[in-house]
Amino acid sequence: MERESSHEGIVFLGEDLEPTPATILVEDGIIRTIEEGNVPKQYWILPALFNAHTHIGDTVAMDIPIKGDLSAIVAPPDGIKHRILRATNKQTLVAAMRATIGLLEHTGCAGFADFREGGVFGVDALREAAEGFRTRPLIFGRDGGELTADGFGISSVRDIADLDRQVDEARRQGRMIAIHAGEQDDQDIEGALAYDPDLLIHCTHARDRDLRYCADADIPIAICPRSNWILRVTGSPAFPPVKKMIKYGCTVFLGTDNTMFVQPDIWREMSFLSTISDIPAHTILEMGIAGSHLTETPYWIEEGNTASFIEINSEQYNLRYSRDLHQTLVSRIEPCHIDRILF
Repeated sequence: MERESSHEGIVFLGEDLEPTPATILVEDGIIRTIEEGNVPKQYWILPALFNAHTHIGDTVAMDIPIKGDLSAIVAPPDGIKHRILRATNKQTLVAAMRATIGLLEHTGCAGFADFREGGVFGVDALREAAEGFRTRPLIFGRDGGELTADGFGISSVRDIADLDRQVDEARRQGRMIAIHAGEQDDQDIEGALAYDPDLLIHCTHARDRDLRYCADADIPIAICPRSNWILRVTGSPAFPPVKKMIKYGCTVFLGTDNTMFVQPDIWREMSFLSTISDIPAHTILEMGIAGSHLTETPYWIEEGNTASFIEINSEQYNLRYSRDLHQTLVSRIEPCHIDRILF
C-alpha cells in the first residue's frame, strides 16, 4: 500500500453507506481525513467486501455432481467432501485454496471466515495458501485445529460427542466459537445457542424464538442463500427467514459456503438475495460488508479506520446511468468494474 494517497468520488460513508461526494486522504494505511465537496463522480468508493462463511478447501471438489442428501454430501466424517479432502495431498490442497483466494481478492473481498477441515494440518495449509495475498482469512479450525486457528468451526452440535469439553478448551484459549445451525431443520439451533457462540451459520430454518434470542444476545448470523438453494435445504424465499431476522433486529452477514458448489463471490450472493427477496438493496450491501466486524478492523469508511475499500469505475460500460446506486451495486457489479482495491 502507498504511504499516502488521495481518492475522490462518490464515497459510501460509515455504516449507513450514505453516498457522498468526497475526497479521502490515506496515510500509512489509515483514513486520515474525509472531506465532503464537489468532486468528479466517476468513481464509486465503497468498503471492501467480507465473506462471512466459506469452505475453500472444497475447491478440490468443484462442481462434483450432487448425490444424496445434505449429510451424505458434507457431514463429517464420511460425507463425500470429507472423503475427497482426506484423499487430497497438501500441495494440491494449497494450490486449490490459493486459486480461490485469488478470486476473492479479485472481486474486492478483503477477508473471509473459513471453516477449515483437517485439524492442524488443514489450518496450516490455509495459512500457507494465503501467503502473499492482501485478502486475509479468519480461520475456524476443528479436530484440534481450533487451538491453532482464530476460532472453532463446528459442523453441528449433533455431530460431536464431547463438544462441551472442546468448546470449554477453545474458550480458555481465547478462540471464537462459530456453529452451523438450522441448515436442514431446526433441531440443532437451541443446542447451538446454549454455547453462546460468536457466530451462527445458516439458520435457514430458525424459528421466531431463535431469532429473538440471537437479536437479544447479539449473536450474528451468516446466511448463505445460494448454497441453501443448491443443496435443496430450501426452495422458498422465506428460508432463510431474512426478513424476520431484520424485523427482530438480528445482525446478518453474507457468506457463500462450500466452494465445491458455489463460487465464493459476494457480488453474486448479493444479487441472488436481491432477486429472490424484496429486502432493500442498501440492507443487502451492508450484509456483504458487515462480516468484517468479526475482525479487529471493520471496513467502514470512517476517519481513523484502516483503509479497506474498493473503487468502482462507473464510466466502465453502463453503470453511470444508474438511478439507484445501492441497487446497481448489489445487482450489477462484476469484477471488470473494479478499478482499484485498497486493503
